Amino acid sequence: MAFLVLALLSTLSANATQSLALAWNASTASGVTGYHIYYGNNGDDFQYIVDAGTNTSYEITGLQEGQTNTFAVTAYNTQGEESDLSNLITYIIPGIMNVAPKAGARSPAVINFPVAPGHTYQVQASVNLTTWSTIWQITSTSNAWTQFQDVEGANLKMRFYRLAWQ
Repeated sequence: MAFLVLALLSTLSANATQSLALAWNASTASGVTGYHIYYGNNGDDFQYIVDAGTNTSYEITGLQEGQTNTFAVTAYNTQGEESDLSNLITYIIPGIMNVAPKAGARSPAVINFPVAPGHTYQVQASVNLTTWSTIWQITSTSNAWTQFQDVEGANLKMRFYRLAWQ
């Protein structure tokens, strides 16, 4: 059986999609000639299959920010027979920020975004798109959606937001 371990690459590509580095333990079964990676954003109804060859790691590119994807690996032999799926890993792809409209003139903006373990995220704000300041920061230990309410900006007529991460 292959065990899947995920590691997020912390770079954005030019078309605002993410890459995810996958790695797994080599199968100990005899006759294994390669691995297939199954993934998609519809639970265990996988939309994509990638042949990783004999590699035990692979970078999946073109993942859409904010989507939840599920990944699994199988080993195969020269006859095309495949092992059972590895354990399923579900992962939210970081890199998107949603700002909900203010509920009223003096209510705070509510900002949501997915985070990945081991990364630090900064919500930055500006009133002129020239000068930016960090108004909130979090270092994540899990892969989940997080939320921040900009209470300080509630009385401002206009405020712009951006998300920085490393």
